[in-house]
Amino acid sequence: MQQDGNNEAFGAPGIEPKWTHGNKNGVGTAYSASSKIWFTLFGGIVTEVYYPTVDRPQIRDLQYLVTDGKTFFHEELRDMHCKVERLSGHTLGFSCTNSDPQGRYAITKDVITDPYLPCLLQRTRLTGPDEAFLRTLKMFALCAPHLEVGGAGNTGYVTRLNGMPILMACKQGVWLAMVATFPFAKTSCGYVGSSDGWTDLHDNLQMDYEFKRADNGNIALTGELDLSKTREFTLAMALGHSEHRAIMTLFQSLGVPFDQHLTRYKNQWEAVGAHTQPLQNASHDSGSLFQSSYSLLLAHEDKSYPGAMIASLAIPWGEAKSDQDQGGYHLVWTRDMVSSATALLAAGDTATPLRALIFLAVSQHEDGGFAQNFWVSGEAYWCGVQLDEVAFPILLAWRLFHEKGLGDFDPYELVRKAAAYLIRNGPVTPQERWEEVSGYSPSTLASNIAALICASVYFRKRGDEATAAFTEEYADFLESHVEDWTVTNEGSLDPGIPRYYRRILPEQVGDANPAGNPEARTLSIKNLRSDQPSDFPAKDVVDGGFLELVRFGIRSANDPLMINSVKVIDAALKLETSAGPVWHRYNHDGYGQKEDGGPFTGAGQGRAWPLLTGERGHYELAAGRSAEIYIRAMEQFASPTGLLPEQVWDEADKPEVFMFLGKPTGSAMPLMWAHAEYIKLLRSVSDGKVYDAIPEVSQRYLGDRKNCKLIEVWKPERQVAFTQKDSILRIQAAEPFRLHWSNDGWQSQNNTDSNANALQIDFVDLPATVSSSKGMSIRFTFFWRNSDRWEGRDYAVTVQ
Repeated sequence: MQQDGNNEAFGAPGIEPKWTHGNKNGVGTAYSASSKIWFTLFGGIVTEVYYPTVDRPQIRDLQYLVTDGKTFFHEELRDMHCKVERLSGHTLGFSCTNSDPQGRYAITKDVITDPYLPCLLQRTRLTGPDEAFLRTLKMFALCAPHLEVGGAGNTGYVTRLNGMPILMACKQGVWLAMVATFPFAKTSCGYVGSSDGWTDLHDNLQMDYEFKRADNGNIALTGELDLSKTREFTLAMALGHSEHRAIMTLFQSLGVPFDQHLTRYKNQWEAVGAHTQPLQNASHDSGSLFQSSYSLLLAHEDKSYPGAMIASLAIPWGEAKSDQDQGGYHLVWTRDMVSSATALLAAGDTATPLRALIFLAVSQHEDGGFAQNFWVSGEAYWCGVQLDEVAFPILLAWRLFHEKGLGDFDPYELVRKAAAYLIRNGPVTPQERWEEVSGYSPSTLASNIAALICASVYFRKRGDEATAAFTEEYADFLESHVEDWTVTNEGSLDPGIPRYYRRILPEQVGDANPAGNPEARTLSIKNLRSDQPSDFPAKDVVDGGFLELVRFGIRSANDPLMINSVKVIDAALKLETSAGPVWHRYNHDGYGQKEDGGPFTGAGQGRAWPLLTGERGHYELAAGRSAEIYIRAMEQFASPTGLLPEQVWDEADKPEVFMFLGKPTGSAMPLMWAHAEYIKLLRSVSDGKVYDAIPEVSQRYLGDRKNCKLIEVWKPERQVAFTQKDSILRIQAAEPFRLHWSNDGWQSQNNTDSNANALQIDFVDLPATVSSSKGMSIRFTFFWRNSDRWEGRDYAVTVQ
């Protein structure tokens, strides 16, 4: 029946979708090289469009519905068998075949984007063994737009051009247009779960609704394909910042034959891949995962903000997220981004990593820090602080400098400000790499030590010896305390190994005088159910973060403490699968699929992470052993379309919820951190040494150590009580001061003005010597020169 208007009688416009995503056979990503548009494919079906500007329209569902009008109704996502393949090695385009479970028909789709315009192109063929049966079928395109990062507030309508109906959607200055190579026989715009095409057809197997408009709601667009004309056609969907632009793009794309688009699209991707290092020689799948990993890393760079590389196009457990959760992984984390850029550098690309470094320099805060994560525009999303995320940009600057990839860009200010931030604000990090806890983290300390040594190299090459030495000495201070801060001597995870690296020693930032026995501290674990215990002895919570000490060259892979710690995490975190070994993040983790296999919604059970298999491969290589099983495992953890997941299922198969041992869960896929780790492992194997290792770091800490300084750092925010004999006691503050001090109980008194270097950190170095067997204390107070005032109290540090 013909119906006009905005169909308000058929339900409230904000109803949430009623269908679920059941088909988990493949996920892919297609990218239009010059159109600034992303298409994320779920089983070969577009489930999300990410337009990387301040405006971020998304489309959660684009699929076909099929019925014979009498006996059955199928939707691709839930009712069909799915097979997805990449079109060619480096090409992020996909061929998807969705088949009727009874074998009566199949829908084959080749999915790409226009190489030059923001338009999805989906060549579709309906085939089957029985011609008479095929003639009974009716086929419908269903599109549920989520423009501007949300399902609510979308408006759908039908317009016409030259007599041809066009399905449109718009929201806040963004338009979507959809049409096929021949006119839709029928069109309708409805509200999801009430008057949309799925609900209409599911009711009586007929398309009764032909609404011309659905305003301001969670909507779906439906168009019936006229199969009497042909069973092969191209469905196109375009985006634009005006109705005219979207429609123009739509018909410009359809004006070029699909095969011509396909040839250009494949040629562009393969041309990019032709310039990579021959790292596929180190793979065990003929380079398949390497090729997809490299292209995916390129595709995750924003094209309106060059150099901005997001963590993933995915929204972890997106089927359970509301419009309020806008971030997903469509954000920049400097840790993930530097890993991605370094992997591209390892594969032979210097241009993209340089753009990434420039983007980071522009996005850096004036104090030298970085937001926990941020949009490609630089706007902060979460505002936590992670010291490793301040360190990693220095490492990228050093590596580009080392490989002569800086061009005419000078990262001096980025390096200077970031190094100063680390020295002012460390060593306690407000969050470690899992973004949950403050304290002394082995992985954070490793990145900080490595970054400061890299910064000192940069300062020295610029002729600033004083700042280089100061920075090195602070790195020495951190390095000398790694075991004091991060190793337990009373661990109980393995009765035979009481001494090992823990995940983190909890401590609050700014706690000047932390009290209590570190061995007795408790660690609160996030993401657990309210009825579960969440506080555990910190000495009995472990992760593999300490392996970063080996990666950067701070500790030997064959150090006995390292070997014992590896044994402990293997006992506590390792999982064997048919693909190979994989590890959990840490014991008691709650970030992952629920116990019943349902999506994570704030509480769950942490599953195994393939990227940790790559980290272990790097450790084994550093220890002089083969990394082959770790490379093979990562290749088998990938989806058929070459995507590595954030997490894989770690229990017996649960086919009723699509969970299979060693296969992807509903977490983020692809995860760029995992793809980057895989590429770097290939490069490391090719080179016969860890690619991330920093020669200047290993020379300082694994050699004769003659250049290392014994130093203790006192800050108003961290008031140490002891220092070692014959060390240097460095008194450090955020503003100029005169240190009034004595090492003999004020019998003699000294005044020393603080010095400031290029890092703009004021400090005084005092010798910590012992003149008698009873030891001594260094006593001091401050005269603050800027405000012309005395501190008003004394401090003391005992020399042991």
